[in-house]
Amino acid sequence: MWYERMDPKNGSSLTGFILLGFSDRPQLERVLFVVLLIFYLLTLLGNTTIIALSRLDPHLQTPMYFFLSNLSFLDLCYTTSTVPQLLVHLRGADKSISFAACVAQLFIALGLGSTECILLGVMAFDRYAAVCRPLHYTVIMHPRLCALMASASWFIGFANSSLQTVLIFLVPLCGRNKIDHFFCDVPPLLKLACVDTTVNESELFFVSVIILLIPVALITLSYGRIVRAVLRIKSASGQRKAFGTCGSHLTVVSLFYGTAIYAYLQPSNNYSQDQGKFISLFYTIVTPMVNPFIYTLRNRDVTGAMRKVFCGGYDSR
Repeated sequence: MWYERMDPKNGSSLTGFILLGFSDRPQLERVLFVVLLIFYLLTLLGNTTIIALSRLDPHLQTPMYFFLSNLSFLDLCYTTSTVPQLLVHLRGADKSISFAACVAQLFIALGLGSTECILLGVMAFDRYAAVCRPLHYTVIMHPRLCALMASASWFIGFANSSLQTVLIFLVPLCGRNKIDHFFCDVPPLLKLACVDTTVNESELFFVSVIILLIPVALITLSYGRIVRAVLRIKSASGQRKAFGTCGSHLTVVSLFYGTAIYAYLQPSNNYSQDQGKFISLFYTIVTPMVNPFIYTLRNRDVTGAMRKVFCGGYDSR
C-alpha cells in the first residue's frame, strides 16, 4: 500500500509508529492518567452543556451563542481526537499507532486546531459588532452571515490541515518510527525525516503566521475599538456587562493562542521536545476543558439558563 515506507538500509516497511509520549517518566504516567481522565470527563460535560443550553434556551439563540456552541463542538472533537488514545497509552505498554491512524489523527487534530484559531477571530468580530454597533447588530450579524463565517472557519482550517498532512507524509522517514510525542503532530514528525526539512519548516512557519497571528491581530484591533466604546458608556453596570462578556472571550484567546504560538512559531533549534509535550497538553486538553467554565462562570445569561434547565424552571414557551 502507498503508506508503507521502505527503509533503504534494510528493506523493511514502515506501517506504523510508536508514540513515546511520557514513557520516560513511568511515575508521571500514572498521575497523568488520573488527571487527564478527569479533565476529559469535565470537557465532555462542560462543552455538551453549552451546546445543549444554546439549543434549549431561546435567550441563547443569538449569534454569540451560535459561535460559542460551534466552539464547544469543536473542542469536544479536538480533545477526542487525542485524549482517548493517550489514556490507553498511559495505561498500557503498547504505544503503537498505525500509519493510517497517524495520518487521520494529524489531519483531524490539525484541522480542528486551525479552525479554532479562525473561529476565535470571528467571535471577536461578533463582540465588536455587539458593543460598537449595537443598533445595527442584528442587521450585521444576520443568520446567513454567521453560518457563512462559521463554515469558512471550518473550510480554511481543514484546507490547511490537508496541505500540511500531504506535505509531511511526502517527506522520506527512512524507517524511523518512534515519535517523541503523545500524538501525531507536524513538529515531531519532521524530526523523523532523513532529509533536510528546512523548506517544510519554513512553509509551516509561514502558514502558522497566517493562521495564528492574523486572527490575533484582528482580535487586538477589535478589542481596541471595543475598549474605547465601552469607556464611553456612562452606565457602570453597562460597562461591567460589556467587559464581562468580552473578558471571557479574551481569557480563552489568551490561553489558546499563547500556547499554540509557542508550539508552532518557535525556531526548531530552540524547540524542546519535553516542553512541547506539556505545552501541547495545555492547548489540546486544558484549554477545551476550561473554555465552558470560563464562559459559564462569567456570563449571567448562561448561568440563568442553567438554573432554568437544571432546577426544573425551564419553560419551552
